[in-house]
Amino acid sequence: MTSLRTPDGRNRAAVCPECGASAEIAYQPFCSKRCADLDLHRWLSEGYGIPSAEEDGEADPSYL
Repeated sequence: MTSLRTPDGRNRAAVCPECGASAEIAYQPFCSKRCADLDLHRWLSEGYGIPSAEEDGEADPSYL
């Protein structure tokens, strides 16, 4: 298990961002290869994205 320091210097356990279990050093920040692979799949299949205020096709002409 990995531990992180809180602002007051105490240790706290790191948790897997995928399932919430205790994170393992070998797969940090995930708890297992499975959770790491699930996250990678989301990135590769464009499941994650950065929201944009622009609609498709409405690019600012000053960038062109």
